[in-house]
Amino acid sequence: MEQIFSHKLDKNDINALALGEFDGIHRAHRKLIEQLGARGAMVVIDKNRADITPKQRRDEFVPNSCFYYDFFSIKGLSSEEFVALLKRDFPNVKKIVIGYDFRFGRNREGGIEELEKLFEGKVVIVPEFCYDGISVHTTKIRAFLRSCEIFQANRLLGREYALVGFVQKGQGIGGKELYPTVNLRVEEYLIPGFGVYAGRTKIKENIYDSVIFIGQRLSTDEKFSLETHILDIKVETKENEKCELFFVDFIRQNRKFFKLDDLKMQISEDIKNARESLKSCKIYPDQLTKVIR
Repeated sequence: MEQIFSHKLDKNDINALALGEFDGIHRAHRKLIEQLGARGAMVVIDKNRADITPKQRRDEFVPNSCFYYDFFSIKGLSSEEFVALLKRDFPNVKKIVIGYDFRFGRNREGGIEELEKLFEGKVVIVPEFCYDGISVHTTKIRAFLRSCEIFQANRLLGREYALVGFVQKGQGIGGKELYPTVNLRVEEYLIPGFGVYAGRTKIKENIYDSVIFIGQRLSTDEKFSLETHILDIKVETKENEKCELFFVDFIRQNRKFFKLDDLKMQISEDIKNARESLKSCKIYPDQLTKVIR
Protein backbone atom coordinates (compact mmCIF):
# COMPACT_ATOMS: atom_id res chain seq x y z
CA MET A 1 0.00 0.00 0.00
CA GLU A 2 1.56 3.26 -1.15
CA GLN A 3 2.01 5.82 1.60
CA ILE A 4 4.13 8.93 1.14
CA PHE A 5 5.10 10.84 4.25
CA SER A 6 6.14 14.50 4.28
CA HIS A 7 8.20 14.75 7.44
CA LYS A 8 7.70 17.89 9.44
CA LEU A 9 6.58 15.76 12.40
CA ASP A 10 7.19 12.12 13.15
CA LYS A 11 3.94 10.19 12.83
CA ASN A 12 4.28 8.91 16.40
CA ASP A 13 4.20 12.51 17.67
CA ILE A 14 0.96 13.39 15.91
CA ASN A 15 -2.16 13.76 18.05
CA ALA A 16 -4.63 15.18 15.50
CA LEU A 17 -5.49 14.42 11.87
CA ALA A 18 -7.46 16.24 9.17
CA LEU A 19 -8.76 13.93 6.43
CA GLY A 20 -9.58 14.78 2.80
CA GLU A 21 -8.33 15.18 -0.77
CA PHE A 22 -7.20 18.79 -0.20
CA ASP A 23 -6.81 19.77 -3.84
CA GLY A 24 -6.57 23.55 -3.89
CA ILE A 25 -5.90 24.13 -0.18
CA HIS A 26 -8.70 26.69 -0.26
CA ARG A 27 -10.48 28.67 2.45
CA ALA A 28 -12.71 25.76 3.50
CA HIS A 29 -9.71 23.46 3.84
CA ARG A 30 -8.06 26.00 6.09
CA LYS A 31 -11.01 25.75 8.47
CA LEU A 32 -10.10 22.09 8.98
CA ILE A 33 -6.41 22.86 9.32
CA GLU A 34 -7.13 25.50 12.00
CA GLN A 35 -8.48 22.70 14.23
CA LEU A 36 -5.25 20.69 14.23
CA GLY A 37 -2.89 22.46 16.60
CA ALA A 38 0.91 22.24 16.71
CA ARG A 39 1.00 18.43 16.66
CA GLY A 40 -1.60 17.96 13.96
CA ALA A 41 -1.16 16.58 10.45
CA MET A 42 -3.11 16.16 7.23
CA VAL A 43 -3.96 12.81 5.67
CA VAL A 44 -4.39 13.41 1.94
CA ILE A 45 -6.44 10.80 0.06
CA ASP A 46 -4.71 11.20 -3.30
CA LYS A 47 -6.76 10.12 -6.34
CA ASN A 48 -4.02 11.24 -8.73
CA ARG A 49 -6.36 13.83 -10.23
CA ALA A 50 -5.40 16.92 -8.25
CA ASP A 51 -4.77 19.75 -10.69
CA ILE A 52 -4.99 22.91 -8.58
CA THR A 53 -2.28 21.77 -6.17
CA PRO A 54 -1.03 18.51 -7.69
CA LYS A 55 1.08 15.86 -6.01
CA GLN A 56 3.10 16.91 -3.00
CA ARG A 57 2.75 20.65 -3.66
CA ARG A 58 0.07 20.69 -0.98
CA ASP A 59 2.94 20.76 1.52
CA GLU A 60 3.87 24.25 0.34
CA PHE A 61 0.55 25.81 1.36
CA VAL A 62 0.13 24.39 4.86
CA PRO A 63 2.15 24.56 8.10
CA ASN A 64 1.44 20.93 9.00
CA SER A 65 2.90 17.60 8.00
CA CYS A 66 1.17 15.91 5.07
CA PHE A 67 0.74 12.15 4.75
CA TYR A 68 -0.47 10.78 1.41
CA TYR A 69 -2.58 7.66 0.93
CA ASP A 70 -3.06 6.43 -2.61
CA PHE A 71 -6.83 6.19 -3.07
CA PHE A 72 -6.63 3.22 -5.43
CA SER A 73 -4.63 1.26 -2.87
CA ILE A 74 -7.13 1.80 -0.05
CA LYS A 75 -10.47 2.07 -1.85
CA GLY A 76 -11.26 -1.60 -1.12
CA LEU A 77 -10.92 -1.14 2.65
CA SER A 78 -14.07 -1.28 4.72
CA SER A 79 -14.86 1.54 7.14
CA GLU A 80 -13.42 -0.51 9.98
CA GLU A 81 -10.25 -1.34 8.04
CA PHE A 82 -9.69 2.30 7.08
CA VAL A 83 -9.95 3.50 10.69
CA ALA A 84 -7.68 0.62 11.77
CA LEU A 85 -5.13 1.82 9.19
CA LEU A 86 -5.20 5.33 10.68
CA LYS A 87 -4.77 3.96 14.19
CA ARG A 88 -1.82 1.83 13.13
CA ASP A 89 -0.04 4.62 11.25
CA PHE A 90 -0.79 7.28 13.89
CA PRO A 91 -0.88 5.39 17.20
CA ASN A 92 -1.17 8.49 19.38
CA VAL A 93 -3.89 10.38 17.50
CA LYS A 94 -6.62 11.67 19.79
CA LYS A 95 -8.62 13.85 17.38
CA ILE A 96 -9.82 13.53 13.77
CA VAL A 97 -11.07 16.56 11.84
CA ILE A 98 -13.37 16.11 8.83
CA GLY A 99 -15.64 18.20 6.64
CA TYR A 100 -19.43 17.93 6.94
CA ASP A 101 -19.66 15.83 3.74
CA PHE A 102 -16.71 13.47 4.34
CA ARG A 103 -17.21 9.82 3.35
CA PHE A 104 -14.80 6.93 3.72
CA GLY A 105 -14.46 3.18 3.29
CA ARG A 106 -15.40 0.87 0.44
CA ASN A 107 -18.04 2.43 -1.84
CA ARG A 108 -18.14 5.48 0.49
CA GLU A 109 -20.00 3.37 3.03
CA GLY A 110 -18.81 5.30 6.06
CA GLY A 111 -19.92 8.73 7.23
CA ILE A 112 -19.76 10.85 10.36
CA GLU A 113 -21.74 8.42 12.55
CA GLU A 114 -19.56 5.48 11.57
CA LEU A 115 -16.38 7.41 12.29
CA GLU A 116 -17.64 8.45 15.72
CA LYS A 117 -18.41 4.79 16.52
CA LEU A 118 -15.10 3.40 15.24
CA PHE A 119 -12.74 6.05 16.61
CA GLU A 120 -12.41 6.33 20.37
CA GLY A 121 -11.09 9.90 20.33
CA LYS A 122 -12.71 13.21 19.44
CA VAL A 123 -14.26 13.74 16.00
CA VAL A 124 -14.53 17.38 14.91
CA ILE A 125 -16.97 18.09 12.06
CA VAL A 126 -16.32 21.35 10.24
CA PRO A 127 -19.58 22.73 8.77
CA GLU A 128 -20.04 23.98 5.21
CA PHE A 129 -18.01 27.15 4.70
CA CYS A 130 -19.29 29.98 2.50
CA TYR A 131 -17.35 33.01 1.36
CA ASP A 132 -19.47 36.00 0.32
CA GLY A 133 -22.41 33.67 -0.06
CA ILE A 134 -20.58 31.07 -2.19
CA SER A 135 -20.03 27.56 -0.81
CA VAL A 136 -16.31 26.89 -1.11
CA HIS A 137 -15.54 23.67 -3.00
CA THR A 138 -12.72 22.61 -5.30
CA THR A 139 -15.24 21.89 -8.09
CA LYS A 140 -16.47 25.48 -7.93
CA ILE A 141 -12.90 26.82 -8.10
CA ARG A 142 -12.17 24.62 -11.12
CA ALA A 143 -15.28 25.97 -12.85
CA PHE A 144 -14.23 29.58 -12.18
CA LEU A 145 -10.72 28.90 -13.53
CA ARG A 146 -12.02 27.26 -16.72
CA SER A 147 -14.39 30.17 -17.39
CA CYS A 148 -11.65 32.80 -16.89
CA GLU A 149 -13.20 34.07 -13.63
CA ILE A 150 -9.81 34.27 -11.99
CA PHE A 151 -10.81 36.91 -9.47
CA GLN A 152 -13.61 34.67 -8.15
CA ALA A 153 -11.33 31.62 -8.06
CA ASN A 154 -8.72 33.54 -6.07
CA ARG A 155 -11.33 34.71 -3.57
CA LEU A 156 -12.34 31.13 -2.80
CA LEU A 157 -8.74 29.93 -2.73
CA GLY A 158 -7.64 32.75 -0.45
CA ARG A 159 -4.54 33.16 -2.62
CA GLU A 160 -3.59 33.81 -6.23
CA TYR A 161 -3.99 30.72 -8.37
CA ALA A 162 -0.53 29.47 -9.35
CA LEU A 163 0.88 26.87 -11.68
CA VAL A 164 4.39 25.66 -12.42
CA GLY A 165 5.83 25.33 -15.92
CA PHE A 166 9.15 24.78 -17.61
CA VAL A 167 10.75 27.06 -20.19
CA GLN A 168 10.58 25.90 -23.79
CA LYS A 169 11.47 27.45 -27.11
CA GLY A 170 8.81 29.68 -28.68
CA GLN A 171 8.30 31.10 -32.16
CA GLY A 172 10.85 33.85 -31.68
CA ILE A 173 8.46 36.47 -33.09
CA GLY A 174 7.79 38.14 -29.74
CA GLY A 175 11.30 39.34 -29.07
CA LYS A 176 11.81 40.54 -32.66
CA GLU A 177 8.51 42.14 -33.64
CA LEU A 178 6.20 42.27 -30.61
CA TYR A 179 7.14 41.88 -26.94
CA PRO A 180 9.53 39.23 -25.58
CA THR A 181 7.87 36.35 -23.77
CA VAL A 182 8.86 33.28 -21.81
CA ASN A 183 7.12 30.22 -23.28
CA LEU A 184 6.21 27.46 -20.86
CA ARG A 185 5.38 23.77 -20.95
CA VAL A 186 2.86 22.95 -18.23
CA GLU A 187 1.99 19.49 -16.95
CA GLU A 188 -0.42 18.30 -14.23
CA TYR A 189 -1.99 21.70 -13.52
CA LEU A 190 -5.41 22.94 -14.51
CA ILE A 191 -4.81 25.61 -17.15
CA PRO A 192 -7.25 28.52 -16.86
CA GLY A 193 -9.54 29.49 -19.73
CA PHE A 194 -7.95 30.93 -22.86
CA GLY A 195 -7.20 34.63 -22.90
CA VAL A 196 -4.91 37.34 -21.52
CA TYR A 197 -4.29 37.80 -17.79
CA ALA A 198 -2.54 40.17 -15.44
CA GLY A 199 -0.23 38.08 -13.31
CA ARG A 200 3.16 37.53 -11.76
CA THR A 201 6.06 35.35 -12.84
CA LYS A 202 8.39 33.74 -10.33
CA ILE A 203 11.86 32.82 -11.59
CA LYS A 204 14.26 31.57 -8.95
CA GLU A 205 13.46 33.73 -5.90
CA ASN A 206 12.27 36.83 -7.75
CA ILE A 207 8.69 37.64 -8.75
CA TYR A 208 7.91 40.01 -11.62
CA ASP A 209 4.71 41.73 -12.72
CA SER A 210 3.62 40.16 -15.99
CA VAL A 211 1.06 39.74 -18.75
CA ILE A 212 0.16 36.08 -19.31
CA PHE A 213 -1.28 34.65 -22.54
CA ILE A 214 -3.04 31.29 -22.86
CA GLY A 215 -4.49 29.89 -26.06
CA GLN A 216 -4.01 29.41 -29.78
CA ARG A 217 -1.75 31.97 -31.44
CA LEU A 218 -4.54 33.01 -33.80
CA SER A 219 -2.53 35.80 -35.40
CA THR A 220 0.46 33.64 -36.37
CA ASP A 221 0.71 29.82 -36.46
CA GLU A 222 -2.54 29.02 -34.56
CA LYS A 223 -0.68 26.63 -32.24
CA PHE A 224 -1.38 26.50 -28.53
CA SER A 225 0.88 28.56 -26.30
CA LEU A 226 1.21 29.53 -22.68
CA GLU A 227 3.60 32.44 -22.34
CA THR A 228 4.36 35.34 -20.06
CA HIS A 229 5.71 38.81 -20.80
CA ILE A 230 7.64 40.25 -17.86
CA LEU A 231 7.08 43.97 -17.48
CA ASP A 232 9.89 46.53 -17.61
CA ILE A 233 12.83 44.17 -17.20
CA LYS A 234 14.62 41.58 -19.32
CA VAL A 235 15.08 38.27 -17.54
CA GLU A 236 17.30 35.58 -19.00
CA THR A 237 15.93 32.04 -18.81
CA LYS A 238 17.23 28.63 -19.84
CA GLU A 239 15.36 25.82 -21.55
CA ASN A 240 13.59 23.59 -18.97
CA GLU A 241 14.08 26.17 -16.23
CA LYS A 242 11.27 26.13 -13.70
CA CYS A 243 8.90 29.12 -13.61
CA GLU A 244 5.79 29.75 -11.54
CA LEU A 245 2.89 31.88 -12.73
CA PHE A 246 0.43 33.63 -10.41
CA PHE A 247 -2.88 34.70 -11.97
CA VAL A 248 -4.29 37.98 -10.69
CA ASP A 249 -6.96 39.29 -13.09
CA PHE A 250 -8.52 38.45 -16.46
CA ILE A 251 -7.95 41.12 -19.10
CA ARG A 252 -9.56 39.92 -22.35
CA GLN A 253 -10.48 37.03 -24.61
CA ASN A 254 -8.09 35.83 -27.32
CA ARG A 255 -8.52 37.54 -30.72
CA LYS A 256 -7.13 37.20 -34.23
CA PHE A 257 -5.19 40.12 -35.70
CA PHE A 258 -4.35 40.25 -39.38
CA LYS A 259 -1.39 42.61 -38.92
CA LEU A 260 1.37 42.24 -36.35
CA ASP A 261 1.29 46.01 -35.82
CA ASP A 262 -2.34 45.72 -34.69
CA LEU A 263 -1.43 42.86 -32.37
CA LYS A 264 1.43 44.88 -30.91
CA MET A 265 -0.89 47.81 -30.29
CA GLN A 266 -3.31 45.50 -28.49
CA ILE A 267 -0.52 44.03 -26.37
CA SER A 268 0.48 47.58 -25.40
CA GLU A 269 -3.09 48.09 -24.19
CA ASP A 270 -2.96 44.76 -22.35
CA ILE A 271 0.20 45.87 -20.55
CA LYS A 272 -1.46 49.12 -19.52
CA ASN A 273 -4.50 47.27 -18.17
CA ALA A 274 -2.31 44.71 -16.39
CA ARG A 275 -0.42 47.48 -14.60
CA GLU A 276 -3.69 48.87 -13.26
CA SER A 277 -4.87 45.45 -12.11
CA LEU A 278 -1.58 44.61 -10.44
CA LYS A 279 -1.54 47.92 -8.57
CA SER A 280 -5.00 47.40 -7.13
CA CYS A 281 -5.11 43.63 -6.60
CA LYS A 282 -4.03 42.04 -3.38
CA ILE A 283 -0.62 40.40 -2.98
CA TYR A 284 -0.74 37.38 -0.68
CA PRO A 285 2.46 37.71 1.38
CA ASP A 286 2.56 34.05 2.41
CA GLN A 287 3.19 32.93 -1.19
CA LEU A 288 5.38 35.71 -2.55
CA THR A 289 8.89 36.62 -1.50
CA LYS A 290 10.00 39.65 -3.48
CA VAL A 291 8.01 41.45 -6.17
CA ILE A 292 10.13 43.35 -8.67
CA ARG A 293 8.51 46.27 -10.51
